[in-house]
Amino acid sequence: MTLNALVRKIHHWGSIIILVQFGLVATTGVLLLLKKEIDWIQPPTARGAVADAPPSRSFEALFAAARSVEELQLQDWTDLARVDVKPGKGIVKFVSENNWEAQIDTETGAVVQVAYRRSDVIERLHDGSFFADWVKLFVFLPTGIIMITLWATGGYLFFLPHVKRALRRSKKARRREALAADGASAAVLPSKP
Repeated sequence: MTLNALVRKIHHWGSIIILVQFGLVATTGVLLLLKKEIDWIQPPTARGAVADAPPSRSFEALFAAARSVEELQLQDWTDLARVDVKPGKGIVKFVSENNWEAQIDTETGAVVQVAYRRSDVIERLHDGSFFADWVKLFVFLPTGIIMITLWATGGYLFFLPHVKRALRRSKKARRREALAADGASAAVLPSKP
């Protein structure tokens, strides 16, 4: 089997093996790129009463405001997936394990916005951890390695004809030059009487 045929087979079967996983990774990757542009994916960050200042309320008071939001289902701090402080906007985001987010004004302690945050679910789908931790390592990691292989074999298959064509043109040009040089030297030689 030639190298060219082997590379084609690897490229062909590699793409079939990762068809579903790559479709999921590509789709969720596009959604994650757009998460700041589309409010459905990730709620926009609201502005608090005072921006560019440290919170004037304690985290306990801010958490109490977030706990009052029914959708978050917060009992204590362990029910949180993350706390995101945005001092430039005067907001603290409390994100619960159920992906609901409450944005609290750091000055007044008021609940400014409550929304469902899909970006975290999309991110877990993107890296495979949505299904199980082992899927991330044993399905999506090999998919990434196969993707790199497809990139390399695809580049090889794309550039190979161009390189071969350039080599043929170069070889023909050298032959023409050699023939022209032979013809010129033959013209210089004296003819036999």
